[in-house]
Amino acid sequence: MNLKINFPQLTFLCIFLCAFFLTIFCSRKRPPDLPETIGSQKTIYDTTAMTRSKNLQSPLKPPKNGNFYVIAHRGAHNEIPENSIPAYRKAIELGVDFVEVDIRMSKDGEFVSIHNRSIDAYVPGKTGEVEKMTLAELLALDIGSRIGPQWKDTRIPTFEEILRLCKGKCGIYLDLKKAPIEPLTNLIKKFEMEHDVIWCLADRKALEEVRRCCPECILMPDPDDEESFAAILDEFKPWVVAPVWRDFSRRLVEMSHRAGALVFVDEHDKDSWQQAIEWGADGIQTDHPAELIEYIRKVHESQSSDIH
Repeated sequence: MNLKINFPQLTFLCIFLCAFFLTIFCSRKRPPDLPETIGSQKTIYDTTAMTRSKNLQSPLKPPKNGNFYVIAHRGAHNEIPENSIPAYRKAIELGVDFVEVDIRMSKDGEFVSIHNRSIDAYVPGKTGEVEKMTLAELLALDIGSRIGPQWKDTRIPTFEEILRLCKGKCGIYLDLKKAPIEPLTNLIKKFEMEHDVIWCLADRKALEEVRRCCPECILMPDPDDEESFAAILDEFKPWVVAPVWRDFSRRLVEMSHRAGALVFVDEHDKDSWQQAIEWGADGIQTDHPAELIEYIRKVHESQSSDIH
């Protein structure tokens, strides 16, 4: 049987088939508010840095939330006193990879977790600089009541308390405010947590001192200008770097990944998460850890649906 198709019929058939396949393609759904490029650009991360981690056995533990690290800035402190044991405990319960811990030293040489140089913002009616107060004086302060009555008598924690709380459960992103390095490394060694603490440092001398005192400790340089950052990458060969948002760029990520370093960026706000992921970040330091974990879950659901 000879089947003859004239030109008008062939044209109609082509238009029909194109419309059919276009309808199928456009009907595929992805969760709202997710980056359109995420499925193809980044399986949240397949970078040179990850290859280095696999090949050379990175001291960093694998991320808990879909191949993307979540760092809780000052703990999970929404309606909880920041830099407190309850805030760190809540972050651990949420499943973050690291809690960010600000470290200062008391007058009598004890390490405590507090962000500001003075206590003024934490205790109404009280004033004083942390380095001019003894540990006993600092521990007598109630830093919880200003947040709510349920947090009355919450105290400034010592670094030793935080190490004990986090050991085996969560890493520590150490933000050194003002404290000597060698005694800190000795305390970390005492708890055998050299690979659980990452040191966020902007100063070359501080990086050198940590490396001298604790070669096993994990350095995490805070990039400055591009030229000096390239030199830092070459000299220290860090496993991870930690830019603030204003210094974060696609080029910085590319430089870091080529050098085998992961990138943990400080968020600007929740709206910056999409851009951070699109530009290749490997982790985000956030004030909203529960929401970031949920966002990452949706990203992976989107990726899975695209693959299948």
